[in-house]
Amino acid sequence: MHLKDYRTSILLGITFTLLLSTFWFMPQLAFIIFISMLLQLLLTPLVEKLHSRLPRALSAGLVLIAFVLLAIGLLAVVSSTFIPTFTRFITDFPQITEKLQTLPLLQDSQFLNDELDNLWQELKSVSVDALKSSLTLLLSVFSKFIDIVIILFVTFYLLKDGELIKSYLASRFPTHDYQRVMKLFNRILAALRTYICSQLIICCITAVVVFLYFTLRGLPYGSVFAMVSGTCEFIPVLGPTVASAFGTLLTATEDPFVALQTAGFYLVLTQVNHNLVYPTLIGKSLNLHPIAIILGIILGGELLGAPGMFLAVPFIVICKLVIEDIYQNRLEMRQRYNCSRWMAKRPEDH
Repeated sequence: MHLKDYRTSILLGITFTLLLSTFWFMPQLAFIIFISMLLQLLLTPLVEKLHSRLPRALSAGLVLIAFVLLAIGLLAVVSSTFIPTFTRFITDFPQITEKLQTLPLLQDSQFLNDELDNLWQELKSVSVDALKSSLTLLLSVFSKFIDIVIILFVTFYLLKDGELIKSYLASRFPTHDYQRVMKLFNRILAALRTYICSQLIICCITAVVVFLYFTLRGLPYGSVFAMVSGTCEFIPVLGPTVASAFGTLLTATEDPFVALQTAGFYLVLTQVNHNLVYPTLIGKSLNLHPIAIILGIILGGELLGAPGMFLAVPFIVICKLVIEDIYQNRLEMRQRYNCSRWMAKRPEDH
């Protein structure tokens, strides 16, 4: 076997390495591409259903318009509840941190009190800065309008010509491996679609359940805790743990007994998500060990911050599938090579 026999595997490794490196060297471009692919993965099944009755371009346009209208409606509904509560939470945060410092557990431990005192001071400063910069944040959202328009256009063309683009990219590899590359692309897209759709469902379920718990218990800032819990579900393993600690700790300022009940609620919710919801939605399709997820999230956070933690699992999925494809191809080539050598020796044996 020669190096040229592994040409496709080498090209696959280099190609996906360069694609993933764009998140480090060109984050804005990578962000646009990633969000567009995310929307394309979510909306493709609907486009396929409409395509049986309508032209592909018209189907893609109708589905994308419907999605935008739905997103605007949901954003309006959520904002009407979340923004007032979040503003009140930011305003009350300095008082909340002072109450946290008076908890018996912190008072009894001088080490914890000293270490957390610096954290509380930083959080107070952050809360005041966040309140002052709310107008700036609103203006920055409008400044991203051009990026949103670009994302929608890219998504439309991905929905319309996704198969042609995928076929074109596969044709850039050696001809005899065209089917292999297409199969790899399909496996990656299917795995990412399963993961993303499942994460969205889990995030929505978690946010609704947390909001109902805090609302029915009469606890303040229910929509804030629901948003935190739902968002943190995008970061597997570590995210739910952080959200649970956040909710339990701040609930302790109301009543320590209620905080214990809240901790039990989060524990039950996490166990149900991980042992029932996750296996039902994702099953064994990703087959990622928790250690790989944790280390990937930590590495992603070190390299790209919060976006890196969010993108860690999709990156791991892509790398895993590419490595598996290269390894499987190597095994098949070795088997064919050994078989050809054996066939070549058989006439001599007679």
